[in-house]
Amino acid sequence: MKLQQLRYLAAIVENGLNISAAAEKLHTSQPGVSRQIKLLEDELGFELFIREGRSLTRLTQSGQRVVERAQRILRETQAIKGMSLDVRDSQRGTLSIATTHTQARYVLPPVIAKFREKYPKVRLHLHQGTSEQISEMLASEHVDLAIGTGSREQFGNCVLLPCYEWYRRIVVPKAHPLARARSLSIEKLAQHPIVTYVFSLSGPSSLPAAFERAGLEPDIALTARDADVIKTYVRLGLGVGIVAAMAIDPVEDSDLVSLDASHLFPRHLTWVGYRRGVFLRRYAYDFMHLLAPHLERARIAKATQAADQDGVDELFADVKLPLFA
Repeated sequence: MKLQQLRYLAAIVENGLNISAAAEKLHTSQPGVSRQIKLLEDELGFELFIREGRSLTRLTQSGQRVVERAQRILRETQAIKGMSLDVRDSQRGTLSIATTHTQARYVLPPVIAKFREKYPKVRLHLHQGTSEQISEMLASEHVDLAIGTGSREQFGNCVLLPCYEWYRRIVVPKAHPLARARSLSIEKLAQHPIVTYVFSLSGPSSLPAAFERAGLEPDIALTARDADVIKTYVRLGLGVGIVAAMAIDPVEDSDLVSLDASHLFPRHLTWVGYRRGVFLRRYAYDFMHLLAPHLERARIAKATQAADQDGVDELFADVKLPLFA
């Protein structure tokens, strides 16, 4: 049994049992992958996959158990490599982060500036996407860390550490009727077209749910991933903007009126996460600490050892998180 064979097996599973896709990801040939899997099955004495012709349809029961162990072995192998790199040169390496546009545009710039000052030889890669895309990037090991909000059910095999909380805010042009409103309500918002973030495809979104609880249906004029795009269309008069509180720039957005919506929509939690079992380089710990000062290395290490996400949450139950309102 070879480590290469376990890599091929894991790649096939990660690519939906598509051997050609797995071979492309591994930069090798499809016949070579098939041959190594057949040699592994011959050595084990049982089949790993149920086949229909040349296609793999599903894992056998024994194959599933082998895959789970193979994935653990490969994670440990990567951890050993990471440990070696950290001992030999803790100041050099690569850190890939997946996050949303709002985090990348409004939260991370000062964090990254401080990180680069401390680790000038670490190459940073910043990937932006929806919650679904961020989850996929983390699960496929294309990134080391993910920074997101909500949708925690998509990150079942990850450790998610709380960073800060935030509320939505309403933005309108100065001439808009709501700019002069003494108080906001769901009923008042429902009277106007709305421009806001793209809703999650994998579960309920809290914004339409707030309208639903009031027995109303929002008039969604436009959804976008980018807060800057939302504010652009608000300026064009397309509708009332609903954005994250940290996405309001007091200088750049001085032409807009920003209104508190903390009483209308629930508080949100932004977290940073990584795959269970992964080895974190020293600079990854420091990046998370720069992002959220309460994420100290000792507390992160304890969270990594927690049995599940409930155990992680308990470790931070006494931490008062920063709030963007």
